[in-house]
Amino acid sequence: MLPKRTLAALLVASLSAGCAVGPDYVRPPVALPGQFQERTLREQPLEKAPPDLAHWWSSFGDPQLTQFVSLALQQNLDLAQAAARVAQARAGLGAADAALLPSAAVSGQAARAYQSTQTPLGQVLSSTPGFDRYGSAYEANLGASWELDVFGGLRRGREAATAEYQSSEAGAAATRLAVAAQTADIYITVRGLQARREVARQQVQTQQDLLANIRLLHGKGLAAELQVRQAEGALSQAQAAIPMLDASLDTAMNAMDVILGTLPGTHRAELIAPGHIPSTPQGIATGSPSDLLRRRPDLIVAERRLAASNARIGAAISEYYPKLSLSGLVGSATAVSSGNLLSGGASQATGVLGLRWRLFDFARINAQIEQAKGQEAEMLAAYRLAALKATEDVENALSALARRQEQVAVLTGGVDALGRARAASFSAYQKGVVSLIEVLHADETLLRATEARVQAQTESARSAVAIFKALGGGWEASQPPA
Repeated sequence: MLPKRTLAALLVASLSAGCAVGPDYVRPPVALPGQFQERTLREQPLEKAPPDLAHWWSSFGDPQLTQFVSLALQQNLDLAQAAARVAQARAGLGAADAALLPSAAVSGQAARAYQSTQTPLGQVLSSTPGFDRYGSAYEANLGASWELDVFGGLRRGREAATAEYQSSEAGAAATRLAVAAQTADIYITVRGLQARREVARQQVQTQQDLLANIRLLHGKGLAAELQVRQAEGALSQAQAAIPMLDASLDTAMNAMDVILGTLPGTHRAELIAPGHIPSTPQGIATGSPSDLLRRRPDLIVAERRLAASNARIGAAISEYYPKLSLSGLVGSATAVSSGNLLSGGASQATGVLGLRWRLFDFARINAQIEQAKGQEAEMLAAYRLAALKATEDVENALSALARRQEQVAVLTGGVDALGRARAASFSAYQKGVVSLIEVLHADETLLRATEARVQAQTESARSAVAIFKALGGGWEASQPPA
């Protein structure tokens, strides 16, 4: 048994907030530029307040888009899985907290035995006057134990559990952001496909009107049969584009139902009526690349995993040192009858100061420490790579949106000019100045330009969604506890 002073010193050391073995975590610096390369968005004059990043989907000005995103955030099954992972990490943190506290248990037993007289003990007992082969034993105890965290191994374990819990919370936020972005992207895709289908339908109508006019002229002997067949072929080509657009629409609508956590077809009636492609928000505040370290939940996930791996190094190093524990027991035991269980003679008590030291296992401890250091190096590289990829995501999204907006402006002017050219060619055809080939060519060119403009408008809105997602969607990381 150790002297009382030594025991008291160990207790004070375990209860104090002294140093724990292993490296203390310091968030590593990440080299990021002072500003993003693409500055076009921030240099545009604002007609209204910039979008709210926390509810960025409302900045598209489409109530149905806002409704679908809100519904997805309520019942998406990926979010349900993320919430379950947070609950698991919270339970792990509770277990790490409990490891620092004393534990107690109540035990009791009652036994009834019939003694053999053929064993050495039975032979001795049977020679005793009044020996009864039947015997009863009763025991009730209250035991407690406490591992003294003298060198901080348990505290390092709690640091790791805390970081893992914070990582799971940030992971849930990342899932929420991904679900909102995917919902908005699918909705914009649906509206874009519907707009393209409307363009194709208008083209079919135009070709039908043209075919009717040519057939009328052919009946009067003013048009050749070749022109009739050419018009019929052009009409067939325009009609053939619609089934493929319908198939893509079905796929997108089914994807919307699944991300909303419902069966395919549930919300088809709400989407079937064509609507406008959501307008691209203006004046998105991008901030600086360093802001991504607190805005992007996936970066917080990587950083908290790095902190957890750092704490595990200390937990592994603590295995070099002895583990001290206190345990005690108070209770009562009797082998006579239950009536004597609470008597003074039946009471019992035990106090133990335990020592466990892996004195001859240092080679295995060395391997565990090296493994923990290797995991930390991996997490550090992953964190720095995540920061670089986050900056790349923003740069790509900003560039895509700027180029798409330029494309929309150019195509809008082109569609207007081609529309006037088509009207002029058809008027010239009616006067016999140009051939039907010229009219069909003008129709095909106008169709392609109109469809390209619709696609550019769709991709412009989708690029805005990508920007909001790359910026972290307004999520702000809370300050990790010390």
